[in-house]
Order: sequence, then C-alpha cells, then structure tokens
Amino acid sequence: MDLPLHERIADDLRSQILAGDLPIGAPVPSEAELRIRWHGSRSPVRQALTTLRAEGLIGGGRGRPATVQRTGTDQPFDSFVSFSRWAHMLGLPPGQRTVEIARRVPSPEVAAVMEIADAEPVVQLRRLRTLAGEPVMVERTTFSRTWGSLLLAHDPDDGSIYERLIGQGLEVGVARHSIDAVQADDADCALLGVARYAPLLREVRIACTAGGEVFEYSDDRYRPDRVTFTIDNAPQGRALFGRTWHAAGRPRPERPTT
Repeated sequence: MDLPLHERIADDLRSQILAGDLPIGAPVPSEAELRIRWHGSRSPVRQALTTLRAEGLIGGGRGRPATVQRTGTDQPFDSFVSFSRWAHMLGLPPGQRTVEIARRVPSPEVAAVMEIADAEPVVQLRRLRTLAGEPVMVERTTFSRTWGSLLLAHDPDDGSIYERLIGQGLEVGVARHSIDAVQADDADCALLGVARYAPLLREVRIACTAGGEVFEYSDDRYRPDRVTFTIDNAPQGRALFGRTWHAAGRPRPERPTT
C-alpha cells in the first residue's frame, strides 16, 4: 500500500538532505513549490515539513524560510524523545493506546521538578506504546499547562504528540535523561503483559523549551527484553542517545570488547 503523501514528501526531502543534495544552510523548497511538484494540498506539505523540523533536519518556519540545519544521521534529541519518529526510523509501525489524559494538579514532587506552583494545573497523559503491534513501553507524561492544553483538543492516538506541538510552535531546547531500573506495578503488568515486580527500564526525562522553560516531565517504562539504551560519546563531548529494538526471538547483541 502506498505511503500517505506527507510521508512520501518527507522521505524525498530527507533523502536529498542526507545525500548532501541539500547541504546545511540550503533553502528547502517552498510550500508552493512542493504543492506543485507533488500535486498535493497545503496540509500534507506542511505535515512533511513539520516532521523534518521534529527530526532536527530543517529549521525556520513561523514566517521564516525553511533551511537545512543538519545533514548527519546521528539521532537528535527530538527523534530520541519521539517514539513515533524512532519507530519510523526502524521501519516499524508505531502504535499507542491512551489510558488517560486529564488536567489536574501535580504532586509536589513533580511541581518542584517542573518549577511551577503546587496549585498550578498541568496536563497528564498515560499511554501504552507498541512496535509492530507488540507492547513495549508505558509512558506517564506531565506537560505544562501552556503546551499540555493544546493536547486536550487533539486525539493523542493520532500521530506524534511531539510533531503536533512543534507544529504549534514549540521550540525544543535541552533535556536531562535519567535511566534506571524499577519494578513493574499493577498498571505496568496489565498494559505490558509482564509479571508483577518484573524489572523494567525507566527513562525519566525533564525537557525544556529553547527559552529554558520546563514543558515536560516524563516517566517512561520499557520492557528490557525488547528495548535497550545506548549512549555514544562524540569527539566534541556531546552525548548521542539512542534506543535499540530487539525483535522477539532475535538474540540480544553481545557487549563489545575493548
């Protein structure tokens, strides 16, 4: 079955960028040019450009011409955060089922981490995430009121939340990732199909906007038999985060020797 038009447009532009046909700083074809080239409407063209912004490949938007800002294949922060984008990079269909989304007052601990007043409402989301139909991760995410309110009128099971927020003007800044192990609670067991107290890999993420405002606190719990994390040190000292998918029945990779 043919891919949706916005994915075909994004794939074509991505290939040109990664091949160097569109180098860093080069202008990206305008929306009008892409609409003519692909015989499409404004919506899929804009969705394709939003996808490439979420991957960190292009910048601009909101009145500024889009230009190429990255041509490497290392995984940028936006892609690491976006489960949907990671799944597409693997060539696997992502899936999700929302358990709840609600506006509520956060716990004092979450309020302190997000640097907000105890009584300030936030938007909290809990979803089961799947790869190729298999349960992989439970995410518990708290969004600040500013950005979380945009999700209340959006079906969280319809595409990538990050792509939607970026399309609404979110400029992602830095994030802190903490990775540890926890025991599965009753909710984890029911959603992931694991035994009670089974070990899970947990990634706790505190993400900020480009202006330094904390917009997200997330507690994501992965099945360790399906996902592992990698951190590669770049020569410039910049850590590159990644996730590795282990299909059922496929042996896990051996630890590299030094």
